[in-house]
Amino acid sequence: MSSLDVRTRTVSDLHEVDTVVFFDQELPELVAERAALAVPGARELNLDPFTVTTPSGSWTLALAGDTITIKPGETGVAMVRLEDDEVAKMIDDRLTPMTLVSSARLRMERGQLGDFLNWWVVLRSLIDDRPVFTKGSIELRGAAGHELDVNRSFTPDDSDSDMAEFLAVAGFLHLSGWFEPREMDAISRDMDAAFPTYTPDDGRSWWAETSAGEHRAVRLQRFEEHSPTATRLLDDDRLLRIGSLTGDDYLPRRSVEALEKPIGVVKGISDLIWHKDCSLGMHSYNCCGITVGISVTAADAASGQLAVVPGTHRALVQPAFYRPLWGLPIRDLPTQVGDLTVHCSCTMHMSHPPVTSERRVLYTGFALAPRDGTPVEDALELRKVREAAYKNVSQAPSPVVAGTST
Repeated sequence: MSSLDVRTRTVSDLHEVDTVVFFDQELPELVAERAALAVPGARELNLDPFTVTTPSGSWTLALAGDTITIKPGETGVAMVRLEDDEVAKMIDDRLTPMTLVSSARLRMERGQLGDFLNWWVVLRSLIDDRPVFTKGSIELRGAAGHELDVNRSFTPDDSDSDMAEFLAVAGFLHLSGWFEPREMDAISRDMDAAFPTYTPDDGRSWWAETSAGEHRAVRLQRFEEHSPTATRLLDDDRLLRIGSLTGDDYLPRRSVEALEKPIGVVKGISDLIWHKDCSLGMHSYNCCGITVGISVTAADAASGQLAVVPGTHRALVQPAFYRPLWGLPIRDLPTQVGDLTVHCSCTMHMSHPPVTSERRVLYTGFALAPRDGTPVEDALELRKVREAAYKNVSQAPSPVVAGTST
């Protein structure tokens, strides 16, 4: 069976980082050893020299022929200002440029966020010993060499082996007719009853404002406490089947969130732009988790459907924004009531804002069991770091990048 476990770190790998030692000694050594992994992708990204300035000093990274140079000074076309602890967390994969964006701590002195994201990909390549993605380096083909039909949907009658192969190659699934409409009707009624029990400051819900002046809950956490039907689904073999598709040891998350997608959101997080669920860090500790969306109502292009970029869970690319230069297709995922969407935590995806009708969906999923003796409490603490950063996304103002709001 195929594996989706790409973890390379545990909490025992966390270490003290000296900014000067990293840029003066460790990074040049990594370039000498691994430049061939990073340079082809760096060329494709057409990178300009980039400066990282810290309290301990400033260094400029530049692409030079078949290598990457690291020189003291602030000569980069783009420049970011980082604290030493932010450098350490970035090296340990506990922070990304998008973490700084989400918490309104990104300080670009010159250039744009995209400059930082592109050089972050290069740094991850060198630190993690992974190739930067280049166009054509990932094929959407099955084990027998056949080209995958990325528009395929699966029903309960399809084989686990076919679904497992598709998930491993494409990083997502569309499962048609998985749950009964009557079950979704019951969940929708439970959502109606649950909404009045949530408040903006309860720490268990996300809220948004609409163009009509409404202040509405858009994400209800711990929804299983309000819905007997949702609780039963968490133990249902139809759902647990998804977690057993691969040869990995997946644990069900045992909780579910209920989302309502209003029309005309003008403030707050409801519909997310292109991103990976590891956009804020922790990829090498947690991926791939499996996220399952349960369609309480139908979704299409006008009512907030999900979209994915097949194959991106296998690609070291910037963890936000879609780029046509990747040469990878976009797959929209329209759903009927009771359909499921499944995606890996590092598959690029987004949700369209609804324009004609609102959408209701449940989200739950599966996490990889802790590995190499990592205590469960440590694994949960890593998850808390990630969830806290996501919470800041809904609260932080837009960051200032190169003098303009983004």
